[in-house]
Amino acid sequence: MRPRIGVTVSRRSGWRIFPLVALNIWLAGGRAVKWQQRDRADLKDVQGIVIGGGDDISPELYGGELVASARLDPDRDAFERWLAECAFELGMPVLGICRGAQMLNVALGGTLHQDAYAVHKSRFYRTVLPRKTVHLQPCTQLAALSGTDPMKVNALHTQAVDRLGAGFVVAARDEGGMVQAIERGKAPFALGVQWHPEHLFYARRQRQLFRALIEAAAARADGDPAEPVNRTAA
Repeated sequence: MRPRIGVTVSRRSGWRIFPLVALNIWLAGGRAVKWQQRDRADLKDVQGIVIGGGDDISPELYGGELVASARLDPDRDAFERWLAECAFELGMPVLGICRGAQMLNVALGGTLHQDAYAVHKSRFYRTVLPRKTVHLQPCTQLAALSGTDPMKVNALHTQAVDRLGAGFVVAARDEGGMVQAIERGKAPFALGVQWHPEHLFYARRQRQLFRALIEAAAARADGDPAEPVNRTAA
């Protein structure tokens, strides 16, 4: 049986993003279920969660100030924050993608830079092509999954993690010091990446992220809490 993974996507772009995420989950051995409303999210029916990318997160969730350029979806904010909190409470593995990584951080009390490129001397990219270089932190789960060599990723974001949520550590930064990945170093599996690995399904190191989620979900289904892996991808 393939572990079932609940996947949240934007109401604006979900029609084109969900098939990509579902493909990656299938290649990793799982099966994706699309969620866009809280009343459709049956947590008893899945073994893991992907919180996908999309609109900016409202600063009301972490005590920030609204900027005029923000594009918000309050209903999605409420739904995904609830979902992230449920994942942590239930010990359910979760992968956050771009906005999803930020939501994981906010759900555990962290904050965001609303205009991250005004804070960091990072080069601004707006492309699904892997043009941004990120540096993986040694001795992290992300490095164990994908190796410690610099990684080329895509970038579509304007917000980024500021203060870390409880239990999270930085797993990767770009060349300007901006946080590009966060993780929990203990079960349940929780990894958030600022880039969009679903667009990079041809890259082995990106597929490893989905594979780690599916392995953690399968272990949870078997009653094993699934401590984070500590092997480097072959």
